[in-house]
Amino acid sequence: MGLFKKNPFGHILVLKKWLIRVFGVLTHRRFRGFNELQIEGSEVITDLPDTNVLFVSNHQTYFADVVAMFHVFNASLSGRTDSIKNLGYIWSPKLNIYYVAAKETMKSGLLPKIMAYMGSVSIERTWRSEGKDVKRQVKMSDISNIGKALDDGWVITFPQGTTTPFKPIRKGTAHIIKRYKPVVVPIVIDGFRRSFDKKGLRIKKKNIMQSFEIKAPLDIDYDNDSTADIIEKLEFAIEQHPSFLKVLSQKNIKEQEELDQMRKWKVD
Repeated sequence: MGLFKKNPFGHILVLKKWLIRVFGVLTHRRFRGFNELQIEGSEVITDLPDTNVLFVSNHQTYFADVVAMFHVFNASLSGRTDSIKNLGYIWSPKLNIYYVAAKETMKSGLLPKIMAYMGSVSIERTWRSEGKDVKRQVKMSDISNIGKALDDGWVITFPQGTTTPFKPIRKGTAHIIKRYKPVVVPIVIDGFRRSFDKKGLRIKKKNIMQSFEIKAPLDIDYDNDSTADIIEKLEFAIEQHPSFLKVLSQKNIKEQEELDQMRKWKVD
């Protein structure tokens, strides 16, 4: 690697490598120490092509979700199956991993700006700005930048565009899939909302079981599947389809009934 070699976005790769190394060391105990990250399906990572891969995931915090993915992806590529044990994998990270993020979020402070350098494809949200609902046209330069990132490597996106669960999938993700025809790999995470604050920077609670499931690539007919078809596939794949909300509600009701029964037994 040349000392000043850059990626398509003008980032110096040797600087990006050192930033990932440092952040990897600083954040490792958040997923293996203070809390425990349970990983499933990481063998999928090793079978993926080096470019044009789109990871789609539900979203629970601004930054912790992405940081966990950097750990899991690099650990998997270093031969660790379903584990981020032994931090040596971060010494030679995959440098062509990108993630889609709101431009206003990545400009909100020094730390987000540093994290943006590590791989953010910053876009302007068409539906939300500075905490208010808006309606504006998609910037074609944002779409082109996502395509540029896919041409160069792997891209992580959160198609709901929010950390609020069970919100609709944004149509833009389906349009990107139809246009660039990437390998689409679903990821389902849980426990991050309980572990961290909303930004994913501060540890809110320790000893939380965090789960991270990587599923097999989706079967998508890029030419014949409609955007609605793709959106429905994404909703089921990342377990954010409305039907999952009903199942979750029934599970919570059952758990509450069991808890109430246990309390009744103690009183009796």
